[in-house]
Amino acid sequence: MEKIIPFSEAKLVSEKIRKEKKIVFTNGVFDLVHKGHLTYLAEARDLGDCLWVGLNSDSSVKRLKGPERPVNSEEDRALLLSCFSFVDFITVFTEDTPLSLISQVSPHIHSKGGDYNIEALPETPLVRSLGGEVKILPFVEGFSSTELIRRIRENK
Repeated sequence: MEKIIPFSEAKLVSEKIRKEKKIVFTNGVFDLVHKGHLTYLAEARDLGDCLWVGLNSDSSVKRLKGPERPVNSEEDRALLLSCFSFVDFITVFTEDTPLSLISQVSPHIHSKGGDYNIEALPETPLVRSLGGEVKILPFVEGFSSTELIRRIRENK
């Protein structure tokens, strides 16, 4: 549980470690974790010394994905992420984008999956203004939590 950092402590923790370690930040819902998530998170961690995951809160997920999501609570999703050796810190954020959390963490690198475009990301100008860079990692085709949930609901 020491990997789960409250939003209010993110800046202090980041300031302590960023002088000695290269912080990679990513964010997402991570509702039903699958091979695509695992591959992506492991590759993101390889970009630096410390992987910090911003986790959408339950209220944020409902706004972004609909009233039936998330399937798993933010507490359960954070705990699951904390079990992975390649994840160093997790912080839940309540906004629809991680801009406030990125301001607190001030990562060296912000990474996203291959289904995103660097210039279209709302995070890109902020990350660059903080002296960081944005990297897009390859997308693992064929894996989607939304699709998996749909198949489960349809009993397929």
